[in-house]
Amino acid sequence: MMSRAVLLALLSHWKKRPFQLITLITGLALATALWSGVQAINAEARKSYDDAARVLGGDPVLINQSGAAIANDTFVALRQSGWLVSPVVDGWLSGGDGRVRVLGVDPLTLSRENPAGAAVSEVEISDFLGPDGLVLAAPATALRLADLGARVRVVEGVAPGLAIMDIAAAQALTNIEGISRLTVLREQPFRQPLLSEVAPELTLRAPDNAADLGRLTDSFHLNLTAFGLLSFVVGLFIVNGAVGLAFEQRRTVFRTLRAIGVTTRSLVALLMAELLMFALVAGALGIGLGYLVAAVLLPDVAATLRGLYGATVEGTLTLSPGWWVSGLAIAIVGTVLAAATSLFQVARLTPLATALPRAWSMASARTMRMQLSLAGLALLIAVSAGLFGSNLLSGFTLLGGLLIAAALTLPAALVILLNLGQRFAGSGPVAQWFWADTRQQIPGLSLALMALLLALAANIGVSTMVGSFRLTFTGWLDQRLASEVYIGAENDEQVEALIAFVTPRVEAVLPIWHTSTEILGAPGEIYGVVDHATYRENWPLIDGVVGVWDLIGQNEGALINEQLARREELGPGDTIAMPGGWKTTITGVYSDYGNPLGQVILPLDILTARYPDVDRTDFGLRLDPLDVASLRTALTEDFGLPPENIVDQGSLKTFSLEIFDRTFAVSAALNVLTLSVAAVAILTSLLTLAAMRLPQLAPVWAMGIPRKTLGLIEFFRALVLACLTFILAIPVGLILAWVLLTIINVEAFGWQIPMTIFPLDWVWLLGLSLVAAGVAGLWPARRLATRPPADLIRVFANER
Repeated sequence: MMSRAVLLALLSHWKKRPFQLITLITGLALATALWSGVQAINAEARKSYDDAARVLGGDPVLINQSGAAIANDTFVALRQSGWLVSPVVDGWLSGGDGRVRVLGVDPLTLSRENPAGAAVSEVEISDFLGPDGLVLAAPATALRLADLGARVRVVEGVAPGLAIMDIAAAQALTNIEGISRLTVLREQPFRQPLLSEVAPELTLRAPDNAADLGRLTDSFHLNLTAFGLLSFVVGLFIVNGAVGLAFEQRRTVFRTLRAIGVTTRSLVALLMAELLMFALVAGALGIGLGYLVAAVLLPDVAATLRGLYGATVEGTLTLSPGWWVSGLAIAIVGTVLAAATSLFQVARLTPLATALPRAWSMASARTMRMQLSLAGLALLIAVSAGLFGSNLLSGFTLLGGLLIAAALTLPAALVILLNLGQRFAGSGPVAQWFWADTRQQIPGLSLALMALLLALAANIGVSTMVGSFRLTFTGWLDQRLASEVYIGAENDEQVEALIAFVTPRVEAVLPIWHTSTEILGAPGEIYGVVDHATYRENWPLIDGVVGVWDLIGQNEGALINEQLARREELGPGDTIAMPGGWKTTITGVYSDYGNPLGQVILPLDILTARYPDVDRTDFGLRLDPLDVASLRTALTEDFGLPPENIVDQGSLKTFSLEIFDRTFAVSAALNVLTLSVAAVAILTSLLTLAAMRLPQLAPVWAMGIPRKTLGLIEFFRALVLACLTFILAIPVGLILAWVLLTIINVEAFGWQIPMTIFPLDWVWLLGLSLVAAGVAGLWPARRLATRPPADLIRVFANER
């Protein structure tokens, strides 16, 4: 009964000050929302990887060592010799809203334990077989395949972005001749001939799983998690300020409760119970908001994963109990962390402790020295990670250490800048008081200003990275997309006729022939090029031997992309083992932005000799740009080539840049959300200080400064602090961008981007930060300007 009365007494504080309660709930809900939203996005992507892995992997497979398709006769020979294998055709089909992965299977030989076999069992086998058989897909994927009409059957459990069909249907839709791979069933005869005796051109490969794709996308998900954690920390600054103010305002209540016999343990336990109730309410709200955030951002995240990694993730969100539980858990943990300092102070409170508010807004030299010491430790850890680490985790450790060090150094840096401001402010008493009083408020505003610094630095760093990437990507597109028109034949039989048709109408026909295979144990691509001035003048080489293109013209050497070079630590002059058991010498390394795979370029004659089953349907055409329209007309009307098989240079560049912008839309959205949370943190701190600074402002008012003038001064103070914080955020943001481009990007994607600075973007960001600080400072300033004189006079009722 005693505990219930004490708890009601504690809760009465929030009834008198509902705005503080709203602030506390809002801060915790925002922190939980951004964190749980990011985790929901990550969980949905991981689920998609696992679903795809269960269908595409699980059993060992046989593949052609040369990377070519497997002949149907080889499959028959293996089955007749006792090898229990099932053929698979693996390709892609263009859908209404992005590509769909096609998986052609043979239901008569496929294991029922395979999820694809389970999906096929849901329909009549007679309806599934044949080139016109059913196509099985998840609901969201089925919408992309509307062109196939009634053939598409929605089946729950099929991985997102995947269409399962009979092998004959897959070959017809993807124009793939032969078999992509043979799945080796788990149960095999006790005795069977060696693979080298039946099909020596095939090799046995371990089962596919989500590990490769998971490792490839770990960088992106870690990046999202870092954003979510940053937003969570910024939100906790709001909670810390609200809880700290409430604890300070209730010191009289705490002293009274201790005096009437409430033990310290009971008081702390009841305060924990109070905070737990708030955490559960805010956590539930945060999870709801997090779901909305995830639902809004997931389509852009899916576009990012498709654009950068080729990973298929549907833009729909499903909820799981684990996500709800983790969201509530992080809300509770965050509340405890934010309130830890205040709870520790209550635990040390004695019954005879003074009831007067302590100097909550004053910072001692000892506290600032402690912050600087911690900043030095964080900087040491960051530098050590940068010097001695060599993976993505060490890169993010470097990044986190630098941000923590910058945040902890901020109060001391602001004090120095304010001292300089006071020195050059003149001898006027109001000006001197403004700078001195602003310096005095730094401790009370330090957490909010740290939040603003982190948000601004993240915004500057990420926008610099994205801007540098876009500028480099645009220049790279201008080099790579040198041909005025790109065309694709509908099948191999049409190729010769198409070449004969376009040759007299263009300056040059450049084959873009390629094959997909494994390069040094990982998925990759091999392309062939002819010796033409287009490549000599435009192809973006990072490094190369002297006369690299002359060697290509002599059918010697190979070029590799930057991703493969960095991953395998290869360079010009090194030897690379190629699929099919032969080797060649690397003569150059080229940039290949946006490609997650390793890539090799060979002389075209070498490509066709080593890999005769390459895709020969794509070409680049060089011609006068003024003749592009007439060529398109001739190809469609005279030759009969479908319009979608003809792409001009400008359209392809525009399409590529649209994909790029959508790819990084999620980063821009998270930047805005983080900055918004920082603005709420500033508002919370200013309102907190406004309630406690009356004893400092009343004498100034009594000396003749009007209340409206005091309100304007308070408003201007918020703008000054935001401006100074922005100035300090610029070098932090640039260092952040350098780490992202030089270390994180290389570890995550395999390529390095030159850093470009965009000062005009800073002007826009400065305006945005001033607006955020101005909006946050407007309410406290207005409250001060309209505060009744009686409140200010009441300050002098007792000696202080």
